[in-house]
Amino acid sequence: MKKYTLQKSPFIVPTTDGKLIEEHHGIPTTQNRNVSIAHMIAPPQWSEPFQTPEFDEYTYIIKGKKQFIIEGETVILEAGQSIHIQKNTRVQYSNPFEEPCEYIAICTPAFDFNKVHRE
Repeated sequence: MKKYTLQKSPFIVPTTDGKLIEEHHGIPTTQNRNVSIAHMIAPPQWSEPFQTPEFDEYTYIIKGKKQFIIEGETVILEAGQSIHIQKNTRVQYSNPFEEPCEYIAICTPAFDFNKVHRE
């Protein structure tokens, strides 16, 4: 029995806002409910509604910038920076900038649309 899971075919999450989401590990790809790992590219001027998820989220910026509004405080991350947002925290993710933002997102437990609680 293998002691590893090699992911060569991430699940491309269908979106209507131009954001690319390639989930490598998580519920739809590896049935892992403990963690999800996704590579994402948010287009310029992209934003999501506020949400209060039931999972922690870690974000690492590869290229560009990403804006977070966390409990009313605005935080802007740039390439090479990361952030951890604890579960049950009200947050909005966006890219109000002129260039795409490429990043990795890790959720623990795994991202679950039924537990993200978007407004």
